[in-house]
Formats: sequence, C-alpha cells, structure tokens
Amino acid sequence: MKILIAEDDPNIRAGLDDLLSAEGYQVVTAEDGEAAIRAYHHHRPQFVILDIMMPKKDGYTVCREIRQTDQAIPIIFLSAKTEEIDRVVGLELGADDYINKPFGTREVVARIRAITRRYLQASDSKPGDGQFVFGDLTICPVELRARRGDESIDLSLRDISILRLLCDHQGEVVTRDQLFNHCWGYDHIPNSRTLDQHISKLRKRLELDLNDPQLIKTVYGAGYRYE
Repeated sequence: MKILIAEDDPNIRAGLDDLLSAEGYQVVTAEDGEAAIRAYHHHRPQFVILDIMMPKKDGYTVCREIRQTDQAIPIIFLSAKTEEIDRVVGLELGADDYINKPFGTREVVARIRAITRRYLQASDSKPGDGQFVFGDLTICPVELRARRGDESIDLSLRDISILRLLCDHQGEVVTRDQLFNHCWGYDHIPNSRTLDQHISKLRKRLELDLNDPQLIKTVYGAGYRYE
C-alpha cells in the first residue's frame, strides 16, 4: 500500500517515513504543497498524510485539489494548530482524521491502521487472499489482525506479508533473502538486525511461550520456518 507524506519539517518527514516503512507501507514524501500535488499525480498513492502549514500550497489547498480527483482516498491532516475551527475546516474539506503535533508514534500508527482497515474493507485491494490459518491463529488481512479465540492481535501490513509467505511455504525454510525481497522489496538493502528485530517483535505478540516458539522457528544460518 503506497502512502504519500507531505510535510515541510525534514525531521518529522524522515521520522514518519521510517515509521511507516517499518509498518510495510511504500512511502513517497514531499516537502511542500506543490511537490505533494506532483507526487500524488505521479505515484497515485492509496493514502495521504498532509501537514497544514506548508510552503507554496497549504494542506487545505492540497486536500481540495486531491478531492477534485478522488473522493475516496483516505487523508489525514497533521498540524500544530489546536483551535477547533482548524479541525472543523479540515474535516469539512474531506479529511478522514486530524492529528495534532507533537504526536506519539503509537498514536500515529493506531490511527493509520484504523483508516487502512476501513480502506481495505471498502475496496477490492486487499493484502493476500483473505483469511488464512497460522497455527492456532486465524490471520485476517483486511482487518490487520490475528485472532486466537476471543483474543484479537493487531498486525501491520508487513506482519501479514511475513506470515503469508511463511504459511505459503509451510514446512520449508524461508531464507532471509526471500523474506527481504517479498516483504521489504527488492530495492531494500538487507540487514539481518532489521529482520531479526521484526521477527522478535512479531513473536512477542503471537507466540504463547517465547522460550519455546511453535509458530515461527529459527533455522540458524538460513532463515525461518513455519511448521
């Protein structure tokens, strides 16, 4: 899923890029309103995050122009403005959500996942081929969740991509290169630490016993396996 981030502050822009790339989004960035419009038309993202106070064209103007082309694309405003009227204007222009600066990473991820779920449920563009079983879990790609009985576990797009790949190769070793190429992309520079950290975090949410993982097994020197 491709996401456009339009933000003139380079630190915030880079931080959001890193955060959402780690979630599994393909990230396109723009440093001002005019660049945002060009990036939107060139890359055709499925999701847009707009800072309001940008040079050349502000976020409100960019939102209006995007809405002339696409009434359905999810849009989130970022702003240091806290007045109620600013929020109202943004929502009346067709924004799906409004996040005040400064913001925490958990808040941003939670809001984006919520809107992503609504987008996936309302469209034909769904990751994977519907629900699939992974051990004692039911993976629900459209909901970005795994279910174990009554328990619900939040997942990212990348989590689902990893689980789908392991499931499709059940009983086989999935190499590190396979995981990087399929779940990060061929243009990503492989880093074993990145992969190991991601698998470790995923296990913490899915495994019943971290000392004896049953779902995602490490094959030392090769990769991982789902049995």
